[in-house]
Amino acid sequence: MTSIAFYGSSLLSAYWNGAATYYRGMLRALAAKGYDITFYEPDVYDRQANRDIDPPDWCRVVVYDGTVEALERVAAEAARYDIVVKASGVGFEDDRLLASVMAAAKPRALRIFWDVDAPATLAELRAAADHPMRRVLPDLDMVLTYGGGDPVVAAYRELGVGRCVPVYNALDPDTHHPVDPDPRFACDLAFLGNRLPDRDARVAEFFLHPAKLAPEQSFLIGGSGWGDVDMPGNIRKLGHVRTADHNALNCTPRMVLNVARDSMAVNGFSPATRVFEAAGAGACLITDYWEGIDLFLKPDEEVLVARDGQEVADILTSVSRERAQAIGRAALRRVLADHTYANRAEQAHALFRAHAEERV
Repeated sequence: MTSIAFYGSSLLSAYWNGAATYYRGMLRALAAKGYDITFYEPDVYDRQANRDIDPPDWCRVVVYDGTVEALERVAAEAARYDIVVKASGVGFEDDRLLASVMAAAKPRALRIFWDVDAPATLAELRAAADHPMRRVLPDLDMVLTYGGGDPVVAAYRELGVGRCVPVYNALDPDTHHPVDPDPRFACDLAFLGNRLPDRDARVAEFFLHPAKLAPEQSFLIGGSGWGDVDMPGNIRKLGHVRTADHNALNCTPRMVLNVARDSMAVNGFSPATRVFEAAGAGACLITDYWEGIDLFLKPDEEVLVARDGQEVADILTSVSRERAQAIGRAALRRVLADHTYANRAEQAHALFRAHAEERV
C-alpha cells in the first residue's frame, strides 16, 4: 500500500481554515483508492479548540505543538513515506517546514508542494527574489494546486517547476448534499466566508452594497471576523458557522453568494470550495465574475453571475424562488456528474502512477 505524509493546516478544524473541506474531500477519496495517509497539523490559531470533526478512520492525524522543535520532529517522519506532501498556508513556519520535510524525504519518494492558494503564493514569490521557496521548488517532483488554470501553471514553470497541475476543488456528496430547510437560516441571500484583508472590498461591493440597494430583502453573513463591521440593518450576522450546519445554510436561503478573494478573482480559474458545497446542496448560487466560471458551471442555467453589487441586487429582485430552485437542481446534477472528489482523486492517482512509472 502506498503511504502519504500530508503536512497541512488542519484536517480536524475548519476554524480560520478554508482548506479543511478540500483536504477532507481529497484525502478521503484517495484513501478509498487504497492510499495509507497520515495528516500532520500544528496546534495554532485555536483550531484544536474549535474542531468540527473527530479524527477519521480513513486517515491518521498527528497534531503537533506550534514550536520549531515539534516541527522538526514531525518533519523527520517524512522519511517513512512513499509520497510526501507539504501544503501551502499551514500557518506556522511554512518555509522551514517545506525545507525540512523535503530534506527528510527518502530519495525515491514523490515530493509534492500542494498549493491551496496559488495566486497568493505566487504574488508573495514575485515580491521577493530571495524567497526561500525559490530554492526548494525546482527540486520537487511536482506542484499541485487547487485552482489557477494555465496562468498558475505558466507562473510555476517560470520558477523552475517541471510539472504543475491544477486539481480543482470539488464536492464530497456524502458531506454536502440537500437537507431540509432550517428557519435559523431563512433569508433572501446568504454569504459564508471568514473575513480576510483581500476579501473585504469585494464583500463590500457584492454583499453590503446590494443590501443597501434592496432594503426589503433579508441577508445573512456567516464566518469569523465580521462582528465589528458596520452593516445595513437588513443583514444578520451569524459568526462562525459549524460545518455541520453548512448544508442547511446552503439549502434554506433563496440564494447564496460566492465572493472570490482579490487574487483569485484577478487570476481566474479558481473556484472556491464554497461553489461546489453550495451546488452540492442544490443551492441557487450567485457568484462574482471571474474568468473560467463556465468550465465548472454554466452561467444562467447552473449559476448566476454578477459583475458588481447592482447586478446582485437586480438578480435578487428579478429571479423568483421557482427559478432559483431550478438553477440549484441543475447545479447539483452538474457537480455530481463532473466535480466530485472521486473525480479529482482519480486525476491525482493517475499523476502519482505516471511519476512512479517514469522512475522505473
